[in-house]
Amino acid sequence: MQHASWLAVVPVPAVPELLLHQAEDLQGLWEATDAASPPYWAFPWLGGQALARYVLDHPSSVAGLRVLDFAAGSGLVGLAALRAGAASVLACDIDPLAAEVVAANATCNDLLVTFTGEDLLDGSVPDVDVVLAGDVVYEAGMAARVLAWLRSAGVPALLGDPGRSYLPQTGLREVASYDVPTTRELEGVTSKLVRVYEVLPVGSGG
Repeated sequence: MQHASWLAVVPVPAVPELLLHQAEDLQGLWEATDAASPPYWAFPWLGGQALARYVLDHPSSVAGLRVLDFAAGSGLVGLAALRAGAASVLACDIDPLAAEVVAANATCNDLLVTFTGEDLLDGSVPDVDVVLAGDVVYEAGMAARVLAWLRSAGVPALLGDPGRSYLPQTGLREVASYDVPTTRELEGVTSKLVRVYEVLPVGSGG
């Protein structure tokens, strides 16, 4: 677990029940990994923290269910779902390094997560009962593609977002909000209001 070993194991600010391997220096880690994209797996991003907090505060949303942690990054949301009583979690992320870090984070929390690196947006939602997606609408094309996929998923879906520019204005219903601590390096502020939404299915009128 080479890359996970570079990260400190510390509690998540908004979800202290869970530990994550977290980087102190985003730019430095990105340069060290020599990856094409930033190491999203090395930080508990705001949307994921709020979504993780939500499922722990509302365990009935995942208890006994098969959960998909979409664009899992560090795996935080899936780990929170397991801690809240989910029957199983499938984490997916197209970054190959995420698999290693999700496994390491699961281990340090004594939890078990299954991982896939498949781009699930190219097909239908796997055989799960609920989809959780934290902080996934940071690009215009990605936002439109993800929301269309989630709205046609055929199962309940929850989205955590800190007010990114490409958050859709329709197809969502807010279910909770949290003031989540962050850093000026990542977000330019020390805390941010982050909302959790229910993704409304196609044909619901949203």
